[in-house]
Amino acid sequence: MKILYDHQTFSTFHFYSGISHYFYELMNQFSKDKEIEFELSLLFSNNKYLEKANFVKIRPFFKEINNKHMYKLISVINRQQSKKKLSEQTYHIFHPTYYHPYFLNFLEYKPYVLTVFDMIHEKYFKMFPNKDKTIKFKKLLIAQASKIIAISENTKKDIIEFYNIDEDRIKVIYLANSLVKPGNINTYITLPKKYLLYVGGRKVYKNFEFFIKVVSSLMKTDDELHIICAGIHPFSAIELSLFKELNVDNKIFHYNVSDEMLYYLYENAIAFVLPSLYEGFGIPILESFACGCPAVVSNTSSLPEVGGDAAAYFDPLSEASLKETLSKTIYNDDYRNTLKIKGYQQLEKFSWKKTAEETKKLYINII
Repeated sequence: MKILYDHQTFSTFHFYSGISHYFYELMNQFSKDKEIEFELSLLFSNNKYLEKANFVKIRPFFKEINNKHMYKLISVINRQQSKKKLSEQTYHIFHPTYYHPYFLNFLEYKPYVLTVFDMIHEKYFKMFPNKDKTIKFKKLLIAQASKIIAISENTKKDIIEFYNIDEDRIKVIYLANSLVKPGNINTYITLPKKYLLYVGGRKVYKNFEFFIKVVSSLMKTDDELHIICAGIHPFSAIELSLFKELNVDNKIFHYNVSDEMLYYLYENAIAFVLPSLYEGFGIPILESFACGCPAVVSNTSSLPEVGGDAAAYFDPLSEASLKETLSKTIYNDDYRNTLKIKGYQQLEKFSWKKTAEETKKLYINII
């Protein structure tokens, strides 16, 4: 059985992304399985995950020039390679790595599997420009896919709600954690004694502003309490202005860190906080569990599926709920230790090996 993956998620200007991480981990697991063959149709990429891959040889493309115009060129070149591989018809199943439907005219009668990660474009369409075609493309591909992978039961529910798809066409296959304790950590950051950790982007649905406003009230009564934000993008002028307005601008820090340093940040945080209004899965919850960091998490969308009984939950629309949950977690050592123990137990339910095994079964059932 041979699977063909395409270039899409590996041709963007994001060196790291959750979607490319997922496909990297899937292929990495399949590279150890003699019963499955796969090919990634990709010529050029600056994706960081592929740099360490031993199953594919990819050429970097002017890393020092990081702009969207260059990556449009990379995408065009790589798409031609994908079209070529599709036309050769040497695969059994095609698995695109994002939602562009360019491949439909090249499949002939070959089946394709589509992984749907979330419904952020559908739920928060005002965040995206009018020219964004993600919803249009996703709708088309969902309608014609041989099988759909949803990364959570909540995402499956959303697919059915938005696109009226027969639930038998959708298989839920969970993601997993990749963060492991490094042998040596170059601790180039001086950490505050007590801090809450926030990880990832800060778009509207991430509910970051709400989080900052609530925590700022705790900071005013606890001089030791700080916030560290880990992610690619530095604070915007609007965010910096908010920090100053709340008089906490000297207690909130941002770092763009390696996986090794991210582990260190989780490991030393008093708690990790995920205040999102919506997530397709929520890998940072599993990362916090792996690092022995208590997780304080919104009680919405897919997050209770991932966190189980190992996270402290709050209503992301209620300041009182978040403040109460944070206070209980920050100032109760026994409660934090209980969360740590339960976190390790919950983490055992997820692995990339399991993700790959379930995906392989889905492929076999299609042929």
